[in-house]
Amino acid sequence: LRLSECFNGEIVSADSRQVYRHLDIGTAKPTREEMSRVPHHLIDVVNPDEVFSLAQYQEMAFKAIKDIQQRDKLPFLVGGSGLYVRAVLENWRIPRVSPDYRFRYNVEKRAAEGGAAELYEELARLDPEAARKIDPRNVRRIIRALEVHAGAGQPFSRAGRKRPPPFRALVIGLTTDRVGLYKIVDERVDAMFAGGLVNEVENLLKMGYDFSLPAFSGIGYRQVGQYLRGKLSLEEARQKIKTETHRFIR
Repeated sequence: LRLSECFNGEIVSADSRQVYRHLDIGTAKPTREEMSRVPHHLIDVVNPDEVFSLAQYQEMAFKAIKDIQQRDKLPFLVGGSGLYVRAVLENWRIPRVSPDYRFRYNVEKRAAEGGAAELYEELARLDPEAARKIDPRNVRRIIRALEVHAGAGQPFSRAGRKRPPPFRALVIGLTTDRVGLYKIVDERVDAMFAGGLVNEVENLLKMGYDFSLPAFSGIGYRQVGQYLRGKLSLEEARQKIKTETHRFIR
């Protein structure tokens, strides 16, 4: 935020959860005060029950970056999701394959009956390169790879083919020791609960949104959902969020 202020910049969010409206506390969205200091892009783009793909994000990010540059300002791509960042900085070729819900239902049913290993073996036969890059336990990612292969008639692995981006980029990364990083995470999780994370999820349910939506698959919302369904105590949910975040950022 301070860098953007110093260099006449605007922020382009690369967070795969901050694109959803109403998911504020659990995604650590910037506050209204912060967004009033520097313009932010690609936050609150779609409702929680709307489909939002990597291809859509990439297209919107390029458009935002171009618009910022044309106004003689400096874009700051900030995040978030490493997948989103790489898709922009490496200008990935992403197949424009819309979600096929019938296909997903059938494959999800197979996963429920036969386990993720069966789907992973199928992906390994169809697209060995994609299989090597995808966690065998990540059922959602495996299904998407199979869906793209079926819909586009080409391997999902081609989605990651790199091209030079239409701009020059300076990549800045922040590092700290693991103990200090975990302390920051734990304090952030405690602040989310103190700030009303549980109430936020309860309100989303009252609005008619369901835990099965991809928007709720992220760390935080998933565990609070388990608490609200009686599968975890509040303290267990809090600790599980911390533990899974530690694992995610290691």
